[in-house]
Amino acid sequence: MTVLLGTPWPDVPDLLLPALGETLRMVAVVMGVVVLVGGPLGVLIFNTSPLGLTPHRLVHVSISWIANLGRSLPFLVLMAAVIPVTKLVFGTTIGFQAALIPMSIAGIAFFARLTENAVREVPRELLDVGLAGGSSKRQIMTSIQLTEALPGLAAGLTLNVIAMIEYSAIAGAIGSGGVGYLAVNYGYRRFDDNIMIACIVLLVALVQLIQFSGDRIVRALTH
Repeated sequence: MTVLLGTPWPDVPDLLLPALGETLRMVAVVMGVVVLVGGPLGVLIFNTSPLGLTPHRLVHVSISWIANLGRSLPFLVLMAAVIPVTKLVFGTTIGFQAALIPMSIAGIAFFARLTENAVREVPRELLDVGLAGGSSKRQIMTSIQLTEALPGLAAGLTLNVIAMIEYSAIAGAIGSGGVGYLAVNYGYRRFDDNIMIACIVLLVALVQLIQFSGDRIVRALTH
């Protein structure tokens, strides 16, 4: 009978630290795309609504539907659904690149809604003051809406980063690398309890650190 032994604890960091680096790189790339696309999309969703600066029912309904579509599918289903797109863009359906498209789609939709909610909380009186002062609508969006919504945007960004860490762990199932891949291939498939425990502890600690940092930033921005 073969006895499966776990990775010795002194050797765990040799596997865990590179996996952590891969996870952080994956999340950093995705969040760059998420902020650049999801932020403006959220502002557009709000400002084309009846409460916004440029109400437009058709545009509002269209982009809201797109944002809702990205949030409707469980991430594992989304990964499977966009495999043809991933194959077309990157020429592969496994590895680091394969996780970027589904993670970006899910993250953009999530952050767009969080941005919309943050901008909605800005008092309408501030927008009216800006309009009365002769500011253009674009100036109001950047200098009033986004500026006043910073605490909410910081809180939303914190939630989004945590969600992307969770998605990166799920993406380990398609060989994307990172802590999730290590947990699946070593901790689960090889019954390596030491690796599994280390991955769980690392993910929990990472999420707690990000949440703590995000809360500190939100308090600093709140006035």
